[in-house]
Amino acid sequence: MADYVGSQKTIELTYDSDLEIITPQLEKIQFASSGEILLARPDKLRAHRVGGFSDVDLVFDGKTVSILGRNVNGYAQIESPGTVDQLVAALRSGLGVALPGADLLLTNAYETLVAGVLEAKWLGPGVIDGRQCEHLAFRNFDTDWQLWVETGDRPIPRKMVITSKTVNGAPQYTLRVKSWKSDV
Repeated sequence: MADYVGSQKTIELTYDSDLEIITPQLEKIQFASSGEILLARPDKLRAHRVGGFSDVDLVFDGKTVSILGRNVNGYAQIESPGTVDQLVAALRSGLGVALPGADLLLTNAYETLVAGVLEAKWLGPGVIDGRQCEHLAFRNFDTDWQLWVETGDRPIPRKMVITSKTVNGAPQYTLRVKSWKSDV
């Protein structure tokens, strides 16, 4: 999967995601959103995510990243010359933006995904949105995560679930890829 995705020069995808939080009363609440991503390697990215509490656009042209928060009427622009991979690293380290699903699109996704893995296993076949997949599970020190990869000549990620083990109630982040096009 990592080699296939990393070799794609352009990717257009749509997704649904769910983010769970745990309230001080230990109630688990899930926030849902949907989005689209258009990636042109090495240095172009357009992403949009909309949910009940968010409506955010991100545009990167290899020099500058622009972020528009429609729901908060906010705009930010940051100079960030480099590749999309470098942008993801900069947003995570410099600004504390999590971007959990971004790992799947990096050109070096394998190295990033398996860094810190303590245990990995194949759980067998699975079906996501009617597509045959391989179901994999991984354990890190502070997270457990699962990945469903479509079988066949187009091994793309179809679903990812990340469970935070160090947070009471073990909240999860779920990403489900709905559509995927290459060479756009």
